[in-house]
Amino acid sequence: MKTILCLAAAFVSGAVLIAGPAAVKVNPPYDAPATEGTDQEGKLVKFADLYQANPIVVVYFYPKADTPGCTKQGCSLRDAHEDMAKLGVKVVGVSHDTVAEQKAFSDKYKFPFTLIADHDGKVITAFKVETMKNGMATRQCFIIKNGKVVWHDPKAATDQQAEDIKKAIEELK
Repeated sequence: MKTILCLAAAFVSGAVLIAGPAAVKVNPPYDAPATEGTDQEGKLVKFADLYQANPIVVVYFYPKADTPGCTKQGCSLRDAHEDMAKLGVKVVGVSHDTVAEQKAFSDKYKFPFTLIADHDGKVITAFKVETMKNGMATRQCFIIKNGKVVWHDPKAATDQQAEDIKKAIEELK
């Protein structure tokens, strides 16, 4: 069933995916959305600038700041931040929350990475992430290398998110 969902998402985006149990290598890679959003500090973040400045950018989407699953997902990435930085990875989290909610979430859990407050859904839409009826993003993760989406997990893990990303990066080498 997951493979069918992945292939359906690929059909919509125009990419062909190499099927796997959940997360998949994108083949061929496609241009990552050059969108922009506001971070937890209220600053504008241009994704094209992130892609240019960092060899690998991980963009992960989560439904709601400071909820159990989203906290596990963020803490997984926080706890692996040093390892990810050694791999040249820049992490960016995105949810439908407000700047104030993202700031409180980031401060509470001491996240060393950027959180995008995508209350208008512009980033969620640009990445073609499905939303729930209330506009919240579904949990997904993308690896962008040299400005191209090379890996997509349409059913991203919570407490295993960092391990899944590190494994994918190793396989992409």
